[in-house]
Amino acid sequence: MKKNMLIILFCCSTAIAFAQAKSDSLAYQLERAKINAMLAQRTQKFGQYDQSLSMHTGIFGFQTKKDIRRSNDILMDIVKTDDSIYRELKILLDYTVFQRTQVQDHSKEAIESNLGFMTTINKLRQQVDLLKADADKQQRRSGKTEGLLIVILVIMLASIFYLVSGKRKRTA
Repeated sequence: MKKNMLIILFCCSTAIAFAQAKSDSLAYQLERAKINAMLAQRTQKFGQYDQSLSMHTGIFGFQTKKDIRRSNDILMDIVKTDDSIYRELKILLDYTVFQRTQVQDHSKEAIESNLGFMTTINKLRQQVDLLKADADKQQRRSGKTEGLLIVILVIMLASIFYLVSGKRKRTA
């Protein structure tokens, strides 16, 4: 009965942890997809920047101020994208650290609860052993008491028989 309860308790805690891990991994996957999309966007912007550097719309094939500003605007946009990528990467790294600590905490809790269960089981086993020893003592005592009562009963019957037979001898 106790083993069944322990197994049921362990299965429930494992199922809860698995469900939580599944939802956590979903959030992790969504964050990774967001970062990958931002990296693709950055690659596209860098292609635009590279293309804008090769544009020379000025006289004699030189770059104009407008070309340089356009390149600088694209470059600033790339820097902003990089900053947001770094922020998202930090969130992702913090999330992985959080997951590790959560797994470590959960394993510590599981170990502590298992140790608690084991100590409880050992205490219960000791109590069962004590109760069995007490039951054996009680059974031995009751066996001795029954034996004593039977001896007393035999002595009483023998004395009654002796008295009755002695009374018959005197009257006869």
